[in-house]
Amino acid sequence: MKSDHRLPLRRAVLRLATGLGAATAVGLVVADPGTSPARRPAGPAAGAAGSQAAALRTRPLAYRLRPMTGHTPPRYRPAAPPVRTRPFEQLADIGHAMVLTFDDGPDPLYTPHILDTLREYDVRAMFFLCGEMANDNRDLVRRIADEGHTVGNHTWTHPLVTKLSRAGVTDELGRTSDVIEEITGAAPLWYRAPYGAWNRNSFEIGAAMGMEPMAWTVDTLDWTVPGTDTIVRRVRQGAGPGVVVLSHDAGGNRSQSVAALRRYLPHLLDDGYRLTVPRR
Repeated sequence: MKSDHRLPLRRAVLRLATGLGAATAVGLVVADPGTSPARRPAGPAAGAAGSQAAALRTRPLAYRLRPMTGHTPPRYRPAAPPVRTRPFEQLADIGHAMVLTFDDGPDPLYTPHILDTLREYDVRAMFFLCGEMANDNRDLVRRIADEGHTVGNHTWTHPLVTKLSRAGVTDELGRTSDVIEEITGAAPLWYRAPYGAWNRNSFEIGAAMGMEPMAWTVDTLDWTVPGTDTIVRRVRQGAGPGVVVLSHDAGGNRSQSVAALRRYLPHLLDDGYRLTVPRR
């Protein structure tokens, strides 16, 4: 816009601000809604605004800001993903890389050992948390997030989602996302249905909450307690570019899962795999 067009436009805006009241003009340029409007320094008076503007500046303006900020998300979130008809089972275009995932936690007995091993090798993983476990182990949730791992939603109580109503699915996923966001400051962007049981309701509701569905390529079946050697063999035989490995850090005795990770992780790295997490 040319400079000779700016002055008439600016005068028109100032005249409009005067007519509608200076409080409205202040409300349109507020950048930090957390700052009390009453303490915000007053801008230059607009010509004839005079005593009217001074009087308006003495009035509380918070009620004028509520309609503008009351429904604004507290932070940036990606746009809602499309409604899928099946979950991601492996990830393409990530090169010679794999994704390690752990379900049902966090557990105060086993999760710290898994985190210690991942930190030792400077590896990031995905943790799909149950809301009730997250709520009871908030410090562990913070540690997972602070150490750079991806925090996912695994419902609140680990139910069979296909047996729930839409309201039930919404409650299970919604409560879990809420508590994760309360603890970490960010809502989860991925979710996993317990037992790998997906249906249209879960795809639609998960997408509406901004989450993508993540399944797996290799199931270690560690929850059956098959032995550490068996878990290690399943991971190494199933390794490949884009593979997603399912293990557990809670929901039972996970000492074999802890021991297996310490054995297969260095082998995967020696084989040239990069252990990573998906980006959105």
